[in-house]
Amino acid sequence: MSLRETVIREFEARFGGRPKLLVRAPGRVNLIGEHTDYNDGFVLPMAIDRALYLALRPCPDKVSLVSLDFDDAGEFSLAGEFSKGDKGWLEYVKGTAWAMRRQGFALTGFEGVLAGDVPVGAGLSSSAALEVAVGAAFSALGGLDVSPADIAVLGQTAENDWIGMRCGVMDQMISARGVRGAAVLLDCRSLEILPAPLPEGTVAAVMDTGVRRGLVDSAYNERRRQCEAGAAFFGVPKLRDVSVERITAAQNALDPLTFRRCRYIVMENERTLKAYEALRQNNAAAFGRLMDASHAGMRDEFEISCEALDHMVDCAKAAPGCIGARMTGGGFGGCAVALVAKDEADAFMDAVAACYAAKTSNTPKLYLCRATDGVGVERL
Repeated sequence: MSLRETVIREFEARFGGRPKLLVRAPGRVNLIGEHTDYNDGFVLPMAIDRALYLALRPCPDKVSLVSLDFDDAGEFSLAGEFSKGDKGWLEYVKGTAWAMRRQGFALTGFEGVLAGDVPVGAGLSSSAALEVAVGAAFSALGGLDVSPADIAVLGQTAENDWIGMRCGVMDQMISARGVRGAAVLLDCRSLEILPAPLPEGTVAAVMDTGVRRGLVDSAYNERRRQCEAGAAFFGVPKLRDVSVERITAAQNALDPLTFRRCRYIVMENERTLKAYEALRQNNAAAFGRLMDASHAGMRDEFEISCEALDHMVDCAKAAPGCIGARMTGGGFGGCAVALVAKDEADAFMDAVAACYAAKTSNTPKLYLCRATDGVGVERL
């Protein structure tokens, strides 16, 4: 049974009657451009054919939800002030409601059932998919004038100010505005998007290490503070405004750690723009080289990789059909991504699985992903 049918049937069983709306919000894989989003830079993600589904109908003054993935239920009132609780997944829902109400939107409550096949904690943006799905649900129920881009920004606000994770806007934006059949270059300052299909004869492979990280408690927020310190040194709003020439000239003026962090961001922005041009030119080899260089920068300069991710990338690069590979997501665990020749994809997957298992004694989860549209609302 498809996830779509699962959430509809579970809704009928738990709440009685048919849901009024079905919301689908995809996860994402970022092909290149990591930690550049909160530096107002460039990223190149694609929405993937793994998503969160929410079946719902209006319910006065409260949100009442069942999460099939967590085998859990929770609710909160829309009357009065919100308070933080201890149900992790529900806080993303509550945070989105809080962000929307803070912007002046009148919210209609709902009851619903959630389920998804975006791996949680794998760096494929399961939390952003949840925020975007909830934002779209509130918008559709209330007839609110909220664009997909607005929903993404509100989801980011929830993540930053309610959850405490100081992420950029990439994850929510690609879940809200993904383009079927294409990766998307996102300018995280202007929020302009430029779609670009993968090179002919290639496919994106996502490789889950099985290692999970809690980003709020990790070095993610520390990396953001280091980037902000670098921007202050250069007297600019964000590191996006620093050129390659300027960061190179500042090597002896900055302390070595801050220099490495800043240099990575500046170079990653350059790589991301070049990667978009490689896609436009159907140049798979150039794109793969940029992916490889990106991983080296994350490993050596930004220091957000880990042993499991490095093993996975090494296995991918040694496998048949691999054009380029890198870790993806916030770092410290989660997934890697590779660009692979489509006609060698099966051999690639078999080789990576065997190699990674031999190096780590863990069996990885591997996915071939297609680019899909962003969030959608279906009236039932």
